[in-house]
Amino acid sequence: MKNKKFNLTTAIAILIAVLVLIVFIPINIIAGYYDKVFDMTPAKKYTLNAKTEQLLSDTSDKHIDVYYLSKLEYFKDAPEFLALYHTLTQLDERENITLTCFEPDENAALARELDPDGLLGVQNGDIFVKCGDIVKRIDHNKIFQTSADGTFQYAGEELVAAAIETCTSGSLPTIYFLKGHGEKSISENYDIYANQLKANNYAVAELDLTETKAVPGNARIIYLAGPQQDISDEEKDLLKGYLTAGGSMSMLLSPSGTKGRFDNIEEILGDYGIIMDYNVVTESSAANQLQDRDSVQNENFMRVEYPEATGDYTEDLTTDINYLVSNESYSAGISGTRSFALMSETSFANAANVEVSPLIRNVAGSDGNYTTVSTPMGGDDVTEKEAQKISGMQLDYGYYALDRVTGAKLIVMGSTDIIDRDTVAPSMSGTTMLLTFTNTWLYDSDVSMGIGNKLDAYDSMTFEDASHAKTVLASLIIIPIALALFGTIVWLKRRHS
Repeated sequence: MKNKKFNLTTAIAILIAVLVLIVFIPINIIAGYYDKVFDMTPAKKYTLNAKTEQLLSDTSDKHIDVYYLSKLEYFKDAPEFLALYHTLTQLDERENITLTCFEPDENAALARELDPDGLLGVQNGDIFVKCGDIVKRIDHNKIFQTSADGTFQYAGEELVAAAIETCTSGSLPTIYFLKGHGEKSISENYDIYANQLKANNYAVAELDLTETKAVPGNARIIYLAGPQQDISDEEKDLLKGYLTAGGSMSMLLSPSGTKGRFDNIEEILGDYGIIMDYNVVTESSAANQLQDRDSVQNENFMRVEYPEATGDYTEDLTTDINYLVSNESYSAGISGTRSFALMSETSFANAANVEVSPLIRNVAGSDGNYTTVSTPMGGDDVTEKEAQKISGMQLDYGYYALDRVTGAKLIVMGSTDIIDRDTVAPSMSGTTMLLTFTNTWLYDSDVSMGIGNKLDAYDSMTFEDASHAKTVLASLIIIPIALALFGTIVWLKRRHS
């Protein structure tokens, strides 16, 4: 009888299995103990971006407090929110960063400390970042977002990194209101709107360029609201230089009875293809009139529309407000406004580089005709004749303009009633909200790091037809199974050889 050969196959297989258990079980226990995560997601949802890491290294000499207004243990039952958990815990690993998690209802004193003036608002799930005296709030509704196609996205790292960058810089992005031209003051008339700006993480201050002789370096948006006189030549040059360097301005040019033209303001507008009419517009049709703050129908309060963005333009500033108006959350109206017009492309030297489009427009009656009345106001004999010509025509009360080369951004509206505590009314709430939305377009302090949203990525396959699908499935499933079976049969036959 032949001697059987000693077969080591089974012994080796058992040995390998034992070694796997010996090696990987302790590794798994250790990794679990130290909460070590190996991020295998395509978007690296659970790992800080290289830009965030660099920012944290650059600010390692500054103490930063991060407050999460909830408890981290809640994430254990919500795996879809684990990305935020890992962002916060990785920040907490830094020696200069202290993470504090608490429920605002359970620690009201700390919540008040974060928002002593009650302007920012404190809600469960919010994040506050603090460095020195600078505090920035991150709204919990922005941390996780859903795109138009229903994709669940994580924006928390971008928002937290931008907040750290802002707070460690020493000052919040500042919106300056120009003064010295007969404008109303922030404290007496624009205080409600200024508080809304502060609630959106902006600092607000007044600015007299004739005194400073320069635009402050922390200016992110400059407002010119309701001037009763023209700006000076020096101011014009400073503002044009600021815009050329990529600055942002918002001009609320309400009607003025001042005689003579505002040549310097017109020159700035002309750089963006916008013409300012010297008039005040009212509505003659009762169907298009709205109520004033005393709930009385008033010819000065009129219905408006917010033109939708078209494929010819890159910017979309009206979709959000139109959605809110369609849901009857806001009213599309305006009062105390002048109108504007666009230059022809032949007379507009920079037309090739500037994108300019209407934001606010009068509405036609049921018969398709316009019933607004343009009454001359201020200006000179030439502007008076021009203002008289445009009654009963389609009129624009606001524009946005973007210089694609310099990055300059400009918002122009014909009314300050939308922000003046003495005149603002519910009937114009939509236009006030539109103006608020434009600030984010002019300068978005929430998104400045370029990290972007992180989302789940899934592999997919596209088949030309059923036959193609069967072929691919056969190659990926059936053939490997057949090979495995063949190998098993060969092994069974040879296992005792």
